Amino acid sequence: MLSFKAIISVTLILFSVIDILGSTPIIIDLRKKNGGHIQSGKATLAAGVLMILFLFVGDNLLGLFGIDVGSFAIAGSIVMFIIGLEMILGRNFFKNDPSASGTSSIVPIAFPLIAGAGTLTTIISIRAEYSEWDILVGIVVNLLFVYLVLKSTNWLERKIGPAGLGVLQKVFGIILLSIAIKLFKDNIVNL
Repeated sequence: MLSFKAIISVTLILFSVIDILGSTPIIIDLRKKNGGHIQSGKATLAAGVLMILFLFVGDNLLGLFGIDVGSFAIAGSIVMFIIGLEMILGRNFFKNDPSASGTSSIVPIAFPLIAGAGTLTTIISIRAEYSEWDILVGIVVNLLFVYLVLKSTNWLERKIGPAGLGVLQKVFGIILLSIAIKLFKDNIVNL
């Protein structure tokens, strides 16, 4: 049975972990690298599939490959760290493959920015406290918000301006580096 209080709690937990508003400068930067376009629906759908998959079979899926949740979180933190470095240093470590058109909406936007190691491990963790149906509704609510933010990046970029975007990109690059280091540190200790 669905619990409104539990849905609100799950939604807020996932909202803080996903941090789509904080990722806006990263998304705008990736959109510029991709010729001015991000496939919002495709990125949201891919992130949703990953989150729902991890909700129902996350532990088993990782176990199938002999991967524990901590190792998965460390791998995701390394990808997040590299993206943060790109933002701060203005260098491109991830090269766009012209033959793989449309994949930049999936990597790194859907994974690891939206449905990253932090989000996926959080989903696995909160299953101990909340029902799968409450978590599922919380995921869907967050995906709707993610889609709205992805669709409005052009408008946000115009409102923020190039100078403001540059400052935000550096600030959120440092925040992303910090989150990646914390995720790495918290999980390396558990290995």
